[in-house]
Amino acid sequence: MEGLTAKWYAKLTGKSLEDFKVLARRVAGEILEGSRILEVAPGPGYFSIELAKLGDYRVTGLDISRTFVDIARKNAAEAGVVVEFRQGNASQMPFKDDSFDFLLCRAAFKNFSDPVGALQEMCRVLRKGGRTLIIDLRRDASRESINQYVDHARVGLANSILTKLTFRFMLLRRAYTKPDLKQFFTQTKFRRTDIQEDAMGFEVTLEK
Repeated sequence: MEGLTAKWYAKLTGKSLEDFKVLARRVAGEILEGSRILEVAPGPGYFSIELAKLGDYRVTGLDISRTFVDIARKNAAEAGVVVEFRQGNASQMPFKDDSFDFLLCRAAFKNFSDPVGALQEMCRVLRKGGRTLIIDLRRDASRESINQYVDHARVGLANSILTKLTFRFMLLRRAYTKPDLKQFFTQTKFRRTDIQEDAMGFEVTLEK
């Protein structure tokens, strides 16, 4: 996303800021002070910023969208936290091997043009024993579960209609099934993989 579309998305997801705070608190409870954290495709940077508020973490965000990088940097400055947001491709990350202790990719994996390449890069930049958490939509999510999710977000009537249409005609078509993910993982060097599903999506934990 670039330009006005990215700005619309940033404003829309900003209305669900509490969700990012909850996830940040959860991750903070699972990592050590001083950990090096990478968020892949952070968009406006809400999760990374909330995590940086919670402890002494070295947080980096990598997004292919220049607009999102600009927005995220501005949001971090306004929040008074230090987060390094960089522009780059998930399948060609500009980081050295073993650079991070923990990696998060939320609501973005389905959008990658090279999902296997992105997974291989996630593994490369993680230290041994490091973990990746991927949270995303599942292709077989029901229309009912999507409608409930959007309605719960309370984004307003116009945005609600637009978001439901986006899920139905764009996001679901890009999303993956559990067998798809398992096939991807066979092409990586992650030594442990776990997939948890709910009505809306999945959480994948990968350990190097």
